[in-house]
Amino acid sequence: MIQQKQKLEGLSEKIFLDRYAWKDPDTSHAKVGDVVLVLTKDDPKFPTKEVGEIVSREGSIVTVKTRRGELVESHVDKLTLNIEKTPEEMWNRLAEAMSSVEETPELQEEWQKKFRYILDDWKLVPGGRIAAGAGASDELTLFNCYVIPSPKDSRGGIMATLSEMTEIMARGGGVGINLSSLRPRRAVVKGVNGSSSGAVSWGGLFSYTTGLIEQGGSRRGALMLMMNDWHPDILDFITVKQTMGQVTNANLSVCVSNDFMKAVKEDRDWDLVFPDTNEPDYNEIWDGDLDKWKKEGRSVIHYRTVKAREIWHTIIESAWKSAEPGVVFMEYYNQMSNSWYFNPIICTNPCGEQGLPAWGVCNLSAVNLSKFYDEEKHDVAWDDLALTTRYSVRFLDNVISKTPYHFEENERNQKKERRVGLGTMGLAELMIKLNIRYGSPESMEFLDKLYGFIAREAYLASSEIAGEKGSFPAFDAELYLQSGFMKNMTEAYPEVGDAVRESGMRNVTVITQAPTGSTGTMVGTSTGIEPYFAFKYFRQSRLGFDEQFVPIAQDWLDAHPGEELPDYFVTAMDLSAEDHIRAQAAIQRWVDSSISKTANCPADFTVEETGRLYELAFDLGCKGVTIYRDGSRDVQVLQTEKKEDKKQDTAVNEAASTKETEVQEPAAKLQPAMGESGAKVVDKQYKRRPQVLRGATYKINTPFGMAYITINDLDGIPSEIFLNVGKAGSDVFAMAEALGRVCSLFLRYGDHGHKVELLIKHLKGIGGSGAIGFGANRVESIADAVAKALETHVQAGYDEDHDPAPVAATLAPETADHGGGQDHRYDDPKASRDLCPSCGSATLINIEGCKTCGNCGYSKCS
Repeated sequence: MIQQKQKLEGLSEKIFLDRYAWKDPDTSHAKVGDVVLVLTKDDPKFPTKEVGEIVSREGSIVTVKTRRGELVESHVDKLTLNIEKTPEEMWNRLAEAMSSVEETPELQEEWQKKFRYILDDWKLVPGGRIAAGAGASDELTLFNCYVIPSPKDSRGGIMATLSEMTEIMARGGGVGINLSSLRPRRAVVKGVNGSSSGAVSWGGLFSYTTGLIEQGGSRRGALMLMMNDWHPDILDFITVKQTMGQVTNANLSVCVSNDFMKAVKEDRDWDLVFPDTNEPDYNEIWDGDLDKWKKEGRSVIHYRTVKAREIWHTIIESAWKSAEPGVVFMEYYNQMSNSWYFNPIICTNPCGEQGLPAWGVCNLSAVNLSKFYDEEKHDVAWDDLALTTRYSVRFLDNVISKTPYHFEENERNQKKERRVGLGTMGLAELMIKLNIRYGSPESMEFLDKLYGFIAREAYLASSEIAGEKGSFPAFDAELYLQSGFMKNMTEAYPEVGDAVRESGMRNVTVITQAPTGSTGTMVGTSTGIEPYFAFKYFRQSRLGFDEQFVPIAQDWLDAHPGEELPDYFVTAMDLSAEDHIRAQAAIQRWVDSSISKTANCPADFTVEETGRLYELAFDLGCKGVTIYRDGSRDVQVLQTEKKEDKKQDTAVNEAASTKETEVQEPAAKLQPAMGESGAKVVDKQYKRRPQVLRGATYKINTPFGMAYITINDLDGIPSEIFLNVGKAGSDVFAMAEALGRVCSLFLRYGDHGHKVELLIKHLKGIGGSGAIGFGANRVESIADAVAKALETHVQAGYDEDHDPAPVAATLAPETADHGGGQDHRYDDPKASRDLCPSCGSATLINIEGCKTCGNCGYSKCS
């Protein structure tokens, strides 16, 4: 059934006009009455644009009245002027463009009508590049993302990859690059009689360039960098974002093999290796595929052996801290892949939903599931969904013939395999309409039924097109049906196997679950396969900082005044992280490519819980996993609070968490997402320090050298901390002293009964450029050492007549009565390291009277 068309307003209208409507490149003829986008805040990182109407013009200066009623004066060059003003105009353009590749005028007319039907009312929402480019430009690619071959291990090869990446991004495509082909740091480079800076450093170059590129005139570049688990630089890659400024414009993922996961579970050793660069024809033959290299009998250099769990722990801890890197189970991915027999998957696109071979592309669109609710039957409108799915597969197949190709390799590869990726949006909205709680056992059964149905219809459609137009050139029925995915598909739906054998397959893959963040927001529904982030939230983008409401939740509350939303109105943070993973796994069964899905976790989610979650994803058959722990990044695209509210809440709830507060309970479930805590400060109290305090000093080895951490008690509770790390006058010494002072201030402020536990929670696990020790003895940073000392101090129950017993071998407590003084003791000065001003690592030491960095070679004397 066709529902009433949505009127675009607010952020939806802004997104449509800015990203997808056909633009007029000549703004000089802008006139009074034109609807335009006007730049109201010219900030390179967080600009703001508003929709408005030109109300006056004098020369090149126009006055625009925004939808909010503000008058903005602007130069015509800063306006965005559109040829298309409404979605209907865009739908007409897209239907005509995609039907134009049909062979006869009769077929063109037939499919223009059918495509216009599925585009109407946003039943099918084309991928962003299709929406922006089809029928509007002969330059813009209609493919969202690309994977280019791993760089050749030479300066020329790296520069060629950089050039390819730049050309693709300039035309609107995101790029994925696997860096595993590049030799590790400090490997010999005979041609220049020197050593390599390593794969990670070249990833920094690709990242930096991405930040400079304006995609297709409207979007910043998008980049995915990956590295395989056998590469000697893997630990540097995992932790690279912990060093400020090295890689800031790329997503990171580690490609993990089945053997690695087995080694993790069995606590076995893991070899880090790289091909012998002295092998004949190394520069011509080596492409990053280590298995192929070994099968050809070529030699491999062993760099070192580590515990698999050390690498795994580093991945988990980094993901816990900053949501990166993600993990792609690449060997399993290839076992499931329909192209396993002719085109191995080497990397994914920037959002991770599409694993691709070298020169592979993303060809994406999404069925809007919120439009397929049958209100009379209180069920899915299955017939309408089947029809839309079948037409949509042909729509995407026609994109392959319509798009411009800027690299012959892309055209050759895509026409050889004809890869398409039909996905969904609006899942959460549909489930709310059906009164099904996302994450419940009932929802898992529903997801299996729904996505199995979509996959069946999509595969039958592709097979039908193959019967009419021919299969993709690399198709081999018997080999194709041996993929892990097709074995599952044909077992559940034998008719699909019969159709493939009889008619072939037009497309190597058909299904991809992309995030649809911008397009889903534009059409006003839930994005991708995710639950709603919140029912009221704020979105930061290059269009500004916008407040968003979820209409289906607001409509329910309006219809039921004074009542709370039912439990099937669920948000991402209402779900357990395990619920997220189980939902992903249920859908992954029916997705021949992959899924963009984030497992949202609360702020107090632990490192250990993160590890169990990643292993659960592998065990359940997910092809990859990404988590986001609330608050683990300084900048969030979506948040439940206004900027000013967030600053106030942070000040009240974190920096001064020892204050007594009264919290007003929200009247409805919609309100917790609004960030209105209602916090009211009742009391302030600062505990003055007496002349004498007793405590203990803990000697802990840290990545910066030996630390002496003195913890003194007041009334049996820790109330001050002194830190001695490094040599007096060094940056490390100064920062350690500052950390001690801030911790002491926090401990003395207020009467909050859990302030010590809170301090431990916020300091524990903070990592820097390195760590020291293993297991319980592992120390990540000075802050982590303070947390461990506090834990020992509290658990031992300090008694002035007895030394507290250490809980880890790195702790060597000594009773002390400092009265506020500091214990100036040092180990060998060479063990005390300072921060390098060049690379930021804690590797600056005194060598022959000069401070020299052991990491990057910086010398203060040169």
